[in-house]
Amino acid sequence: MTSTLPLVAAQAAPRQIGEPLTAFAAEVADALEARPDARLVVFPELHLFGDGSPDRQRTVALQAAAEPLDGEFVAGLRAIARDLGIWLVPGSICERGPAGELFNTELVLSPTGEIAGSYRKIFPWRPHEPYDPGSAFATADLDQTRVGLNICYDAWYPETTRQLAWMGAEVILNVVKTTTPDREQELVLARANAIVNQVFMVSVNCAGPVGKGRSIIVGPEGEVIAEAADAEPELLTAELDLSAVARVREHGTAGVNRMWSQFRPGEAPIHLPVYDGRIDPATWTPQHRSPRSTP
Repeated sequence: MTSTLPLVAAQAAPRQIGEPLTAFAAEVADALEARPDARLVVFPELHLFGDGSPDRQRTVALQAAAEPLDGEFVAGLRAIARDLGIWLVPGSICERGPAGELFNTELVLSPTGEIAGSYRKIFPWRPHEPYDPGSAFATADLDQTRVGLNICYDAWYPETTRQLAWMGAEVILNVVKTTTPDREQELVLARANAIVNQVFMVSVNCAGPVGKGRSIIVGPEGEVIAEAADAEPELLTAELDLSAVARVREHGTAGVNRMWSQFRPGEAPIHLPVYDGRIDPATWTPQHRSPRSTP
């Protein structure tokens, strides 16, 4: 049976560090008014950790705000998801690691208030960001939908999206805080990552005056489903037809290209010296092919 994922991608300006979570709860509720049947609401990177200070003072503020995932701050976010009965990605947060690290961590919270997935940004935007890099890719299962977690600059490294697609993700949630002129290039990357992995890409950037906006939702053939025209606050809504992923992989992008079916059984691995690794035809296929119908 065909399944869909109705969602809201909230292009919004960052909230200041330390603001009461009641204000964010109201913001999430307002976002749902744009699509009351939405199962998922996604906010930009570090949406709850805005700060207008110079770099050094900003780093101090971020360090001071960081908590472990079992802290009071995340407990408050979990309560918001539970109270509204939705899947919630509150952007990313400042996570305090077990050895004192500062991680930029994307969360997926379930309608029952559980942490369904978490991901520490692997590629901090250096030298500008103070975060320690994570070391593991992550997906989360939203009912029957597998989503991949991805933060801003990660999208510039095609290996990240390829890995998530191989792990079975049908939708990649790329939360972004781009304040620089390269948002134009990121739009190209969102479409390219969708095309070469045959997945949906949801790239939600923060609004002005801080961010450059232009959030985008892309289908598995690179088609633009929804896009914000500028940096003004905007709620993008969409209903993703998840059967499209299986359909495109079976019949090919534009009816011709089937990258996940490139290799024949028994063919020799392709060595990738830059990674000290290889592509092995025996393990190339995504781990979890979608069981959805492909009419």
